[in-house]
Amino acid sequence: MIYGINMMILIDIGEEIGKIGANLIPHLFPFIVQLCSLVVLIIIVMFVAYKPLKKMLKKRADYIENNISDSEKDKAIAKQNLEQSRETILSSKKEASSIIDRANQEATKQRESIIQETKLDVIRLQNEAEMDIQKSKEKSLENIRREMISVALAASQEILQREVNEKDNAKLAEDFIEKLN
Repeated sequence: MIYGINMMILIDIGEEIGKIGANLIPHLFPFIVQLCSLVVLIIIVMFVAYKPLKKMLKKRADYIENNISDSEKDKAIAKQNLEQSRETILSSKKEASSIIDRANQEATKQRESIIQETKLDVIRLQNEAEMDIQKSKEKSLENIRREMISVALAASQEILQREVNEKDNAKLAEDFIEKLN
């Protein structure tokens, strides 16, 4: 009995294995039809989905690559512009320094020129003042001389009690002046 039950179980297992084996090994016609359907489906998917998807991915990769190369170019241009800006700032600073130095030199020259002109003006004014003083002195001496001549004439007229002509007047005045000197 046990032996018979075991045997039956073994037979059932064998039948099940045979069914599984039959199901595992495909039948040739359905297998070929399914295989052809799979190949057709793969071809359709390649033309309908894969190639357009591949083109779209290629375009996207090209777009990204172009953006990267443009960004690198822009970065290089920005770096170059930064260097140019730095050079411009440096040259502007040098030029400003040069302008300030020239302005200082020009101011020094103008100051020296003004000082020189002022000294010349002072000397000229001193000379003019000395000349004015000399002229005033000569004028004053001439006025004093005339006054002395007038006084001398008046005194001589009193002394001589006569009128003295111009010739006598001039001779008396010169003699008097010579005695004073």
